[in-house]
Amino acid sequence: MQDRSLSMTALTTVLVAAGCIGHIGDRDAFDGSGSEDGTPPPPADLVASAGLRRLSIHEYDNTIRDLLGDDTRPAATYLPEDARTPFDNDYTKQTASAALVDGAEALAMDVAARLLADPARRDAVVGCTPSGPEDSACATSFVESFGRRALRRPLTDEEVASYVGLFGFAGQAGDFYVGVETTLWALLQDPEFLYRVEIGRPATDGSGVVRLDNFELVSRMSYLLWGSAPDDRLLDTAEEAEIASRDLDAEEVRTLAVEMLADPRGAEQLYRFHALWLGFDELPHDPALAADMRLETAALLERVVFEDAGPWNDILLAEETFLTPSLAEHYGLPPPASAEGGWVPYGTSGRRGLLSHGTFLVNGGKFEDTSPVFRGLAVRQRLLCQTIPPPPANVNIDDALMSESPCKWDQYLATLQDGCIGCHSQFNPAGWGLEEYDKQGRFRTADPAGCEIGEHANGEVPGLGSFRGPGELGALLAPSDDLLHCLGTQLVRFATGRGEPAPEDVALAAALLADRGADLRFDELLLDLVSSPTFAFRKLEE
Repeated sequence: MQDRSLSMTALTTVLVAAGCIGHIGDRDAFDGSGSEDGTPPPPADLVASAGLRRLSIHEYDNTIRDLLGDDTRPAATYLPEDARTPFDNDYTKQTASAALVDGAEALAMDVAARLLADPARRDAVVGCTPSGPEDSACATSFVESFGRRALRRPLTDEEVASYVGLFGFAGQAGDFYVGVETTLWALLQDPEFLYRVEIGRPATDGSGVVRLDNFELVSRMSYLLWGSAPDDRLLDTAEEAEIASRDLDAEEVRTLAVEMLADPRGAEQLYRFHALWLGFDELPHDPALAADMRLETAALLERVVFEDAGPWNDILLAEETFLTPSLAEHYGLPPPASAEGGWVPYGTSGRRGLLSHGTFLVNGGKFEDTSPVFRGLAVRQRLLCQTIPPPPANVNIDDALMSESPCKWDQYLATLQDGCIGCHSQFNPAGWGLEEYDKQGRFRTADPAGCEIGEHANGEVPGLGSFRGPGELGALLAPSDDLLHCLGTQLVRFATGRGEPAPEDVALAAALLADRGADLRFDELLLDLVSSPTFAFRKLEE
């Protein structure tokens, strides 16, 4: 059998070639001249600054899945962990490192090797059958088609020639697919694959904003709405507009976005956004239980946003939930009619909506129990986007909670003392209102120490009102302007890839939410965002 492995010398040559190929910004062959109607750019105070954004681990895995049919999700094995702020795509935290470079190389080699070991996937990706090890026509076809999808734009003639040149290794080895593997190594380490490069065209009015080209625009849309690379349909649309030297207009963008949201990847990304925002992207439960909980929450989000096209806050007010038989038993609710799962009414259980799900109630878990402090912080910070200062550096929280009493209420009395109560009074009450539910979402009347919860489960959100349990909390928050503005701000942060909202993010969120009330639809908010004039622009960073 022909050994397709390359020597270290050959690998070094490949990496050098890849570095020479990655001419970021050398796109003259496909750079349209932009709008000819003289339309001015949007106000600069509504345009987000955008830095060079690397694919997150999640985005890398999705991209490899869609490019190569590889659903093994290998990126976490090789790449440094993404910071959560709360989103995992915060470009301000994406520092380059030797670990990143080495991980990207090892990951590219792993992905390419497994593709070559699977003839069916390999042939689908290559797209042609080579006549021999040096079939330049097949090599060119592969480089042009796969290269366009990998770099999210057509390759220049120079780039195509450079990548096809790597098939010289195929001739040396007597195996066409050595050239495929080598090219994959290079493309999957190309800066324009690993990073979302947005160069665009600076506005001529001196405003400091840059208009994205059409390829950059559909890529921005794709990673927002799908968490993955644009497909051939999006790239074809962008290329047609570039060839015609015009920018995609708002109506065209909105039409594309409607089609994208109808794709299953739209529902996956809908869940991903909420999971990162609300803190349930990782569930420390038994895998089967965690899978059932994710299914429950995903079903509710998809029903409200896509199937019913109802107000977003219906996710907090839903009177029934999607349960598997085992999850129904876990919650103590009636079983669904089907063994595959189904919608079950909450009845008089006190539950309503997403805040009653085990996914959300995982917030505030501490050791084997729940923390009213951490749960209250989750309500104020995650749901209402309120800033709560950290405790003083000289305060050891666990020491402060030490008490001879085994009961949590007595232990937390320390937080009501002078020096603590000013902050804790803002979030402790919200945490206590969820105390009747453990960190796995089960109802209880006593905590693990055996202490009756009783009256201690009466909660309050200062400024909004009192509640008891997640159902009443959802009803309290649903009409809140603070909640809707938090939703808008978090969506803009997710779109721009920035951990802390900049003034323009807040201004853009306010503009998107203007004249909207509690009947706000999340799908319409997404469509308005991507088709807004600001979405196609970025502000030059200082």
